[in-house]
Amino acid sequence: MTYWLQELQQKRWEYCNSLDMVKWDSRTSPTPGDFSKGLVARDNTDLINLHPNASAEKARNVLAVETAPGELVGEQAANQPAPGHPNSINFSLKQWGTELKNSMSSFRPGRGHNDSRRSVFYTNEEWELLEPSPKDLEESMVQEERKKQIPEGNKGVTGSGFPFDFGRIPYKGKRPLKDMIGSYKNRHSSGDPSAEGPSGSGGTSKLASEMQLQVQNQQEELERLRKDLSSQKELVRLLQQTVRSSQYDKYFTSSRLCEGVPQDTLGLLHQKDDQILGLTSQLERFNQEKESLQQEVRTLKNKVGELSEQLGMLMETIQAKDEVIMKLSRQLSECEGSASSPTSMPSSPVALPTARDQLELDRLKDNLQGYKTQNKFLNKEILELSALRRNAERRERDLMAKYSSLEAKLCQIESKYLILLQEMKTPVCSEEQGPSRDVIAQLLEDALQVESPEHPEQAFVKPHLVSEYDIYGFRTVPEDDEEEKLVAKVRALDLKTLYLTENQEVSTGVKWENYFASTVNREMMCSPELKNLIRAGIPHEHRSKVWKWCVDLHTRKFKDSIKPGYFQTLLQKALEKQNPASKQIELDLLRTLPNNKHYSCPTSEGIQKLRNVLLAFSWRNPDIGYCQGLNRLVAVALLYLEQEDAFWCLVTIVEVFMPRDYYTKTLLGSQVDQRVFRDLMSEKLPRLHAHFEQYRVDYTLITFNWFLVVFVDSVVSDILFKIWDSFLYEGPKVIFRFALALFKYKEEEILKLQDSMSIFKYLRYFTRTILDARKLIGISFGDLNPFPLRQIRNRRTYHLEKVRLELTELEAIREDFLRDRDTSPDKGELVSDEEEDS
Repeated sequence: MTYWLQELQQKRWEYCNSLDMVKWDSRTSPTPGDFSKGLVARDNTDLINLHPNASAEKARNVLAVETAPGELVGEQAANQPAPGHPNSINFSLKQWGTELKNSMSSFRPGRGHNDSRRSVFYTNEEWELLEPSPKDLEESMVQEERKKQIPEGNKGVTGSGFPFDFGRIPYKGKRPLKDMIGSYKNRHSSGDPSAEGPSGSGGTSKLASEMQLQVQNQQEELERLRKDLSSQKELVRLLQQTVRSSQYDKYFTSSRLCEGVPQDTLGLLHQKDDQILGLTSQLERFNQEKESLQQEVRTLKNKVGELSEQLGMLMETIQAKDEVIMKLSRQLSECEGSASSPTSMPSSPVALPTARDQLELDRLKDNLQGYKTQNKFLNKEILELSALRRNAERRERDLMAKYSSLEAKLCQIESKYLILLQEMKTPVCSEEQGPSRDVIAQLLEDALQVESPEHPEQAFVKPHLVSEYDIYGFRTVPEDDEEEKLVAKVRALDLKTLYLTENQEVSTGVKWENYFASTVNREMMCSPELKNLIRAGIPHEHRSKVWKWCVDLHTRKFKDSIKPGYFQTLLQKALEKQNPASKQIELDLLRTLPNNKHYSCPTSEGIQKLRNVLLAFSWRNPDIGYCQGLNRLVAVALLYLEQEDAFWCLVTIVEVFMPRDYYTKTLLGSQVDQRVFRDLMSEKLPRLHAHFEQYRVDYTLITFNWFLVVFVDSVVSDILFKIWDSFLYEGPKVIFRFALALFKYKEEEILKLQDSMSIFKYLRYFTRTILDARKLIGISFGDLNPFPLRQIRNRRTYHLEKVRLELTELEAIREDFLRDRDTSPDKGELVSDEEEDS
């Protein structure tokens, strides 16, 4: 108990000290112990560790209650077998009874390890309960009758100490459980067996045994006669077949002899007749085998039923034995208590007080040691609680300024304040520049300053609003355009407000912790519960694990057919030999995610990993090689996955999720999806679709990039990763859902625009203004239902043929144009407009 109390004490101390770990931003990435994958996992430089109280730590170590050297505690002690019986001189019957109860509890199903269940009844030999045959049952009855005739003097010598008999496996004659219990009752219920005289029961038992022997002999004779009868029947059947064959030959010979039948024909008929007889006998043999197999099946079914009954009886036996053991233990303790008093008093009347004094002295010493240990533990507890109380008071004072609801309100006020300042800065028709213009400019400059981590010790007191980078490494406020900086900071403040508001409610993190706790002893599996959790968004600290599981789930068929080290082999080949796609890959590396600190410069860690994954994929899939857009997919995957897992994530997207020609030079699959999306728009959002058609706005020019890179650089980072959570689990259908949800989210605002230019300009940036991920997810997976995948596949097939036909026509027109240009006699006189002007 002392050990477990110390462990709880230590866990509480560590937890309370972990509360003092200051995070520069309340949404920074977790400690490396939470997950160890991807670029985001290594971004933990913002943690500030306040030093614990050194005097409290020293006092805790001094007052620590140590266990005896070599003593096993905790899980090691729990896994040890039950201790042996203590010495009868120095143990308490009450404690021994408690230990016995604890040992009995280990026999309950589902308690403890398999080894601990063997305990009392375990031996090296295997035991079994079987239903006896009638012959064995009769033999056992005869043996019981013979045992009853044994005199009382010999009965006590040969009797078993246990009332239950088990049959060993090699021995055939096994007694059924009912007979065991019955024999136990017969042996223990009669009281004094000598009361019955041998003259009264001997004649009856002898007569019964003779009758049983006669019945047994008659049964054996009946079985022998049955066998003889079956053999005689078989002989008669064979003789009948022989007679029929001879009669047939005689009739055929006498009737056909005058006609001069050839000898070879007669021999052929005899041969056919023999074949018919052989086939008949074979058919009968097969019927007999069929009957025997059916009988064997019935026998096996009966045996299964018998084994089930035997198992139930065995469980009853174990329960009965537990009760007997407990009863005998109580009787033993009572006998020892009653036997000690009469023997000690007459023998040594002086020794009794001495023994009692010694027992009392031992008890007092034990109590003294217990009080010392308890006193040391309580002193340590008082010291620790005092230190924790002081830490809690200090933490409460520091956290008052960062209270979530006040901070959310502050973010809202500052957001409105910035918008007001922006409106006031707009030029007015006045030649005079009052002092307010300079004041407003100074306020804007102060508001747009990003807090630097030069004085991290002030982070605990000062409420933090917007950091330079978010938890994914994306820059929150751009550096160049002042107008864009203001809009970006307003957006960041609104996101922080939403985050703080959601944290006041029941977090999905609790549900995820419960789910992972339920999968400790089993692998994750696809289920409606997991789908709902992923749709709500994977917590930051669990995203790496779930993404890797999703990728492994979809690429299992590829990994099973390749050798280990496949990715390293492709990477080595790419580094040794130039690939046609290598040049384009190098050009696009720094243009992938320039606003993310993991890809912002050539020396960034993410750049080299991005290069390795893209080169390895170009060697795996030469048909595609490299397509602009793949770099962004890999860059997002690398934020939470290692190189090899990001490579398989790209394989999942390109080769499993998307159609075949999605990332080829023609982008055939991407064009088909845009036509499918247009059909879905007309079905799910008919008002908005009609509005676009009225003003001739081709919104697929905007949505094309959404589908190609799965919304990278199109939505804010929080929403982007929630989309990717569902995308990696459910597949490409999620892209259609969220694309429609984005339009539905801003449907009313778009319908208010009344010209094509303003509509198209609004479509270019409106997705960055959507910040409420929970509302967007509700629209995607709630308002847009039903959303069958079969419908998308059918429409893809329909539009694929149309797009292929159009591409074929365009290719034919292009070839005709080139042919006409090459064969035209005036091709040398063709000049451009610029040449004519010059």
